[in-house]
Amino acid sequence: MKPIVISGSGLYTPPEVITNDELVASYNQYADNYNQQHAAAIAAGHTEALAMSSVEFIEKASGIKQRHVICKQGMLDPQVMMPLIKPRADDELSLQAQMGVSAAKEALANADCQAGDIDLVIVACAYTQRAYPAIAIEIQQHLGCQGMAYDMQVACSSATFAIANARAAIMAGLAHKVLVINPEICTPQINLRDRDSHFIFGDVATALVIEPAQERGRQRPLIIESLKLVTDYSSNIRSNFGLINRCDPDTEHSANNLFSQQGRKVFKELLPMIHQHLAQQLQETQLSAFDFKRFWLHQANINMNLFVAKKLLADKVTPDLCPVVLDKYANTASAGSIIALHLYRDDFQSDDLGLLCSFGAGYSIGSVILRAL
Repeated sequence: MKPIVISGSGLYTPPEVITNDELVASYNQYADNYNQQHAAAIAAGHTEALAMSSVEFIEKASGIKQRHVICKQGMLDPQVMMPLIKPRADDELSLQAQMGVSAAKEALANADCQAGDIDLVIVACAYTQRAYPAIAIEIQQHLGCQGMAYDMQVACSSATFAIANARAAIMAGLAHKVLVINPEICTPQINLRDRDSHFIFGDVATALVIEPAQERGRQRPLIIESLKLVTDYSSNIRSNFGLINRCDPDTEHSANNLFSQQGRKVFKELLPMIHQHLAQQLQETQLSAFDFKRFWLHQANINMNLFVAKKLLADKVTPDLCPVVLDKYANTASAGSIIALHLYRDDFQSDDLGLLCSFGAGYSIGSVILRAL
């Protein structure tokens, strides 16, 4: 059987941007309003005053400088602090499908592949905007793909786990050409009133074409050489939003339904797991970290990326070896490492090695070793 490759990648970047300056001004106005409204209780020690945010705090904590968003309206209003996204009619293309279609078209063009050649569409992301019909089936119909389609969720590892599913489907004869799409609309789940997390997420869509190797395409195909996936339950990164929330009017709009994390515990528990996971994969494939031209790491936090990179490479970490995109895109859940792959792969020559790695809620870790054809 021919090697199975990533033959094309695509990226859709929303045009609207929110800078750290804008986000901080909005949050600090909210915090100031709150502190004034509760001044008596704060003075009496019954209520804790909200601390102010700052650009310096955000960049030190995360490395994020800005984020692209699908809807800026409402997010910076201290009285609203959420994106005001209008619903679309059932016969209109959904917002998530629209983003996914844009990324998919670029991936298909880069793979020199027609939508009608695709016989499996996988939409893999942290959140989907509805339960059913699947966003993947909507995209399948809109593009004119064949075969089957489904949605799947593994939080920040959705993309790497979907690559594994695509490869397995091809190897099993269930599909021949697969489109993996990651339309990440994360901003509706941010609690913009929480200083520790109001800056974390952005919105984006990425896409990959996965198929047996062909002598064509605008991008050099990347052979999927090795896959390693693992999950281990933890509540330290959590989002409780779901259909059952509406069944209790008292908590339907609770902040507890939005994204939350216990950052210190995540660092302490997840980072050693990532290093152990990657070390085992390198041992299993008889490779050294120094054999790789590039590491496309999950783009959640600059400090996590540096920890992982330095564990693997000691003092040899460079921006070229471990490119960062979260400064411009923020955390885009499963799409982050795919953005890095899409933007930093053009210089690959035959037999160059790259490692794509995701990690996050679950806990989940997915790593893919890729070799340029």
